[in-house]
Amino acid sequence: MPTKMTKENWIALFRDVGLTDAQMKKWHHLFETRHPEGHQSFLEWLGLPAEKCDLIRKESR
Repeated sequence: MPTKMTKENWIALFRDVGLTDAQMKKWHHLFETRHPEGHQSFLEWLGLPAEKCDLIRKESR
């Protein structure tokens, strides 16, 4: 049975492909600067609360 995608699942995927913390931050930065609305939608899709979405987006600018 498929599990709901979570922040933890997404991070595990990034780790499995070899991304470091710095590379994940760069990914968020590029996502935020190139596609801010898409970044917001993605964070919401992961089920993050609004406050966490705001914090991630602020740190990604």
